[in-house]
Amino acid sequence: MKVYLDNAATTKLDDEVFEAMLPYFKEEFGNPSSIHAFGRRTRSAIETARKNVAKLLGVTPAEIFFTSGGTEADNMAIVQSISTHNIKHAITSRIEHHAVEHTLQVMEKEGKIKLSWVNIDKKGNVDLAHLEELLKNNERSFVSLMHANNEIGTLLPVKKVGELCEKHNAIFHSDTVQTMGHYNMNLPDMKVHLVTCAAHKFHGPKGVGFLYINHAIKINPFIHGGAQERNMRGGTENIAGIVGLSKALEICFREMEEHQKHIRGLKTYMREQIQSLIPGTEINGEDDAHSLYTVLNCCFPKTENAEMLLFSLDIAGVAASGGSACSSGSNQGSHVLKGLGIDMERPSVRFSFSKFNTKEEVDFVVKKLAELFAVKVTA
Repeated sequence: MKVYLDNAATTKLDDEVFEAMLPYFKEEFGNPSSIHAFGRRTRSAIETARKNVAKLLGVTPAEIFFTSGGTEADNMAIVQSISTHNIKHAITSRIEHHAVEHTLQVMEKEGKIKLSWVNIDKKGNVDLAHLEELLKNNERSFVSLMHANNEIGTLLPVKKVGELCEKHNAIFHSDTVQTMGHYNMNLPDMKVHLVTCAAHKFHGPKGVGFLYINHAIKINPFIHGGAQERNMRGGTENIAGIVGLSKALEICFREMEEHQKHIRGLKTYMREQIQSLIPGTEINGEDDAHSLYTVLNCCFPKTENAEMLLFSLDIAGVAASGGSACSSGSNQGSHVLKGLGIDMERPSVRFSFSKFNTKEEVDFVVKKLAELFAVKVTA
C-alpha cells in the first residue's frame, strides 16, 4: 500500500476540477486580451471565475487578483502595501511561512522597514497583549500573521487580530494558504485587508492562486508590462488554472461539512492510536479546538534512527514531511519548531490529511510507525 499524508504540501487534483480545466488547454485557447471572439470567451471564463470566488468569500470581484500562487501573493501583499503606504514598521512572528518571513527580512536589510517579532508561546499562539504593545508603541504598522500554521496547524484568532489592527490603523495581511477551502470564510467579517491563497492546497491546480485586497486600501502594481488583472499584475493569464481554482473552491464550499467531519475523524483517530502505541509521543501545536483539522504534527521519542524516520516511512510507502515542503531541500530543520523551542533532537513528523484519505490508510501508517519504534501492535 502507498499512503499519501502530505496534503499540506500539495493535494491531488479533483477529477471535477480537471474536467472543468480541459477545454482551456485545447479548444478555448484565445488570449483574454484579444478583442475577437476567441479572446472574449477566455476573458469571460476568467471573470466568471473571479465572480465565483468573490461570491464564496463575501467580497466583490474587484477585490480578487489572480496570481501564480501563494508565494507571489504574499510578496505582492507585503512589498506593495509597505511601499504604497510608506509604512516603516512591520510585525510578524517567527513561525510564518518563508514567503512572508524572508520577504520582510529582505526589506529590513534594505533599510525600508523596522521589523518586530511578536511573542508566541510553545503551542504557536500569538501573544495578543504583546501585539497591541507593538502596535501602540510604533508608527503605523504592517502586520502579517498566518491564519493557520502550515507545520503545526495552530489557528490564529484572526478577527481579534483584525480588531487590534483596526484600532491602531495598521494594515493586516493573513496568509490563508492552509485554511482557504477548509473553512467557511467571510473575509469582511475577518477584518483583514489582504489574504493570500494557493489552489493546489485544496485539490486545485498548481501554479495559480489569488490575492484579496480589501477595497478600503489600494496598492501599486506588482508586475509591470501589461494591463492584466486591472493593471495590477502584467502577464498573460493562466486561464485553465484560474478556472480550476474557482471550481476547486466551489467544490470545497459545497462539500465542506462532510469533509471536515471525515478528515477531523481521521486526525483524531490517528493521534489516539499513535499516542497509545508509542509512549512519549507529544503533539506539536494546539489541541483540536484551536488547530487546523487537516494537520497532525507528532514529536516522537528520540531513537537511534530518529534522523532516518522520514526516509524509513518513505521506504515503507508512507509520504509525510518534517515541515514545509518549500524548505525540504535544506538541512537546517524546521524553523517553525525551532521558533517554538521544540527539542530538535527528537524526530517530528507532519501528517496532513485530505478528503481522499481513509481509515485503512491510517491503520497502515500507524502499523508502520509501530514497527519503526519496535512496538507490538495487537489486533
